[in-house]
Amino acid sequence: MEASAGLVAGSHNRNELVVIHGHEEPKPLKNLDGQVCEICGDDIGLTVDGDLFVACNECGFPVCRPCYEYERREGTQHCPQCRTRYKRLKGSPRVEGDEDEEDVDDIEHEFNIEDEQNKHKHLVEAMLHGKMSYGRGPEDDENAQFPPVITGGRSRPVSGEFPIGAAHAFGEQISSSSLHKRVHPYPMEEPGSARGDEKKEGGWKERMDDWKLQQGNLVPEPEDANDPDMALIDEARQPLSRKVPIASSKINPYRMLIVARLVILAFFLRYRILNPVHDAIGLWLTSIVCEIWFAFSWILDQFPKWFPIDRETYLDRLSLRYEREGEPNVLAPVDIFVSTVDPTKEPPLVTANTVLSILAMDYPVDKVSCYVSDDGAAMLTFEALSETAEFARKWVPFCKKFSIEPRAPEWYFTLKIDYLKDKVQPTFVKERRAMKREYEEFKIRINALVAKSLKVPTGGWIMQDGTPWPGNNTKDHPGMIQVFLGHSGGVDAEGNELPRLVYVSREKRPGFQHHKKAGAENALIRVSAVLTNAPFMLNLDCDHYVNNSKAVREAMCFLMDPQIGKKVCYVQFPQRFDGIDTHDRYANRNTVFFDINMKGLDGIQGPVYVGTGCVFRRQALYGYEPPKGPKRPKMVSCDCCPCFGRRKKDRKHSKHGGDGATNGVDDDKELLMSQMNFEKKFGQSAIFVTSTLMEEGGVPPSSSPAALLKEAIHVISCGYEDKTEWGTEFGWIYGSITEDILTGFKMHCRGWRSIYCMPKRAAFKGSAPINLSDRLNQVLRWALGSVEIFFSRHCPAWYGFKGGQLRWLERFAYVNTTIYPFTSLPLLAYCTLPAICLLTDKFIMPPISTFASLLFIALFLSIFATGILELRWSGVSIEEWWRNEQFWVIGGISAHFFAVVQGLLKILAGIDTNFTVTSKATDDEEFGELYTFKWTTLLIPPTTVLVINLVGVVAGISDAINNGYQSWGPLFGKLFFSFWVILHLYPFLKGLMGRQNRTPTIVVIWSVLLASIFSLLWVRIDPFVLKTKGPDTKQCGINC
Repeated sequence: MEASAGLVAGSHNRNELVVIHGHEEPKPLKNLDGQVCEICGDDIGLTVDGDLFVACNECGFPVCRPCYEYERREGTQHCPQCRTRYKRLKGSPRVEGDEDEEDVDDIEHEFNIEDEQNKHKHLVEAMLHGKMSYGRGPEDDENAQFPPVITGGRSRPVSGEFPIGAAHAFGEQISSSSLHKRVHPYPMEEPGSARGDEKKEGGWKERMDDWKLQQGNLVPEPEDANDPDMALIDEARQPLSRKVPIASSKINPYRMLIVARLVILAFFLRYRILNPVHDAIGLWLTSIVCEIWFAFSWILDQFPKWFPIDRETYLDRLSLRYEREGEPNVLAPVDIFVSTVDPTKEPPLVTANTVLSILAMDYPVDKVSCYVSDDGAAMLTFEALSETAEFARKWVPFCKKFSIEPRAPEWYFTLKIDYLKDKVQPTFVKERRAMKREYEEFKIRINALVAKSLKVPTGGWIMQDGTPWPGNNTKDHPGMIQVFLGHSGGVDAEGNELPRLVYVSREKRPGFQHHKKAGAENALIRVSAVLTNAPFMLNLDCDHYVNNSKAVREAMCFLMDPQIGKKVCYVQFPQRFDGIDTHDRYANRNTVFFDINMKGLDGIQGPVYVGTGCVFRRQALYGYEPPKGPKRPKMVSCDCCPCFGRRKKDRKHSKHGGDGATNGVDDDKELLMSQMNFEKKFGQSAIFVTSTLMEEGGVPPSSSPAALLKEAIHVISCGYEDKTEWGTEFGWIYGSITEDILTGFKMHCRGWRSIYCMPKRAAFKGSAPINLSDRLNQVLRWALGSVEIFFSRHCPAWYGFKGGQLRWLERFAYVNTTIYPFTSLPLLAYCTLPAICLLTDKFIMPPISTFASLLFIALFLSIFATGILELRWSGVSIEEWWRNEQFWVIGGISAHFFAVVQGLLKILAGIDTNFTVTSKATDDEEFGELYTFKWTTLLIPPTTVLVINLVGVVAGISDAINNGYQSWGPLFGKLFFSFWVILHLYPFLKGLMGRQNRTPTIVVIWSVLLASIFSLLWVRIDPFVLKTKGPDTKQCGINC
């Protein structure tokens, strides 16, 4: 399929497929009602006599010969439509049941016996025979040529039955018979190969040396020590990355303090339980329950940070190993997914900048394919992407010529830095000025499209050629695919090749579950597998642009590393944000999570998946288990019973795991192929099912453009996932609006590990809602997803114990991600207790002794010391840490509380909540959105807690004034807790007050507080009333 082929729209269920050109009438791409097999979709073909092949003479149901023979040999032997038993036709081998038929014997094709060893060797062909074959052309085409599929000549070489030589790569003709044979995704070893002989003849010593060599402990002697290139070769052999442990002077005191804090916490809880407050038993019991829950929550959060690590990558070694001069580039291809839904909340200009930064990143252009998922089927997104593709022809060569960073034009041209730094080309200033003018014109065109989209025509949108836009009804439209850049047309202004850019909008029909973002991502997996099938995938939100052009190379240092790469399911990058206010009032950067918690998880089994900025291994998303690593061979020196048992175990291991890391994947695939039906697992697409077995990716060159295009429309149809395991066992997992947590959790449960990559220059940057109401709604969505996971079958508290692949500390972290919203209940109660104590003159603790006071002091000191030492080894500033603590309270008593309520309503009453896309639009004024007041019910609980505590402070102080000096001592303890609540809610109160040019919030607070105190004090003193001293008339009477 060429880039100029037009918009392809169709529905597999309705048997429709059309291509819409820019200025032409709609043309049917292929007559699907003609001679096409209704099972596999290929041409039916002709018989040996030249007639149309008819499998069933009763009803004439169209079936090709391979499907007919497969059904007779492996299936029910009946026609799918009339259920009549298939009769044996001329040229077909006999099967069981043919003896009763009166038919002319076909001696020539009577016996079609396959060699058993060859059948075992070609296991993929046996499973995919007939129905799962693909790429068959006309039988009479003797000089068929490799069709110009979307991948062009960029498919990775795949070993199989047809020989792909150097001549074939240049487009020479090959015979049709070789094209019709199936592709095998596994390399086959020759019987007399050196590797096979080594396995047969190698003894214990050779196997030991081989194991040491794989582990890097035994370095082979160089053949030519004087070779000047040996230094580069040795450098290329070095690991592509390494762990950088935290310095012991920083991490050891931190661990010791955690243990000390745990001991102090145990003594504190023991003291609190054994010393009840009898005159306020209700308040005391509430506080005890809250404190026990806080302790449990702290343990779940703290101990996964026991093994924090940093990592280093070596991009020069990656280039030396996979980009050698004079040799083909063997870096792995990458499919990049960008998802968008609503162009009114996710402006097209933001999406365009993300796409431009992807197309211009520092990676071989023939290895990059960008897929943009428009889940809203908006014509505005489609037209904006068309404009983006045209502007990319100028922007991409400019970026690569002058090494521009970042490569999103909006952010590059607004940077307030010296853009001439490190630039030596004399033409840079002139070309930059011209490119800036081009970008401003591009923005004008995008803005014009946005303005036009505000007024929807009565009859719906019309394309340039007069064709109605297929997505006018966003809830009922066919699937759409458009290749803007790619094979035959994807070149820039200088004639260089550009990466592929594909627009995808999956089919939507009433009555089908579409599963929101997770369903859109799964559709992109299937489309990309059919069209390009890269072994790795990067997913980005539409507002997360590539800030570091070498970000994908950073990920490849882990995924393509021979030592650890095969067991890595994904590489997660931290999220960084632009457009946040200087003080980060609402902790939008979330630095504590990304720089502390994620580093800790990286030292266990890897970080959790956070929804964007993540490079996946495709095989891991398909539900395969990681390969089993080679084990060190054991030397047996006796025949006693224990040794005999070990020898038996070793023989078993040598049978199944002797080929090293890749053999585990092969065994896993063979097991799946022999025990499960591929259609029930992956769906009824032969091309896609075969692509799942290709570990190294690539599209077979035997597939025609029409077949690929038709299959791409098929795999994005709304009913494709019915009765399959999509979203339940593999792919993006359904069941929660935070599908990212579930997806990563499933892969970790299978034994995969993930990597946390933090390059010096942030890999990706996005936008975050800085308005208080928008921020709370975002946190509400995350917390609601966690509650849904907690009540689902995938709850980390009890899921995944059977395989034993998930480590305990990793499980602690996943449990914490699902139960943290429930902390809002004790937190809300604990924030209300100080005000109740002040208003009722009660307290949650009895009068404390000296030992108890020391215990309290030790607990508070350990809390602060733990935080300080965390900041020391992580590099997080104390201001960021404090903002995180403040928003933990703000979000806990508002968004988290509502998430728990909504989650319980959904589970118990079936009341569902709508998913709201976070607005990515920016205000014209800098930080203007920060001061905008938007009322929402999420503001009610924090406001109530704040007012109650302020009233409690005033009432407590006035009561102490009335009762004398003896009541000030207990008052200080109550005021401490009340001020602790007010201090944490201060950013919330500031958000309620609005703009900075008004009276400062702190002035208003202290003015009201001090005015109340002095008013009560003035009333108490009452200086204008003359007080006379004399006897008490109540005691001695009036006449005393």
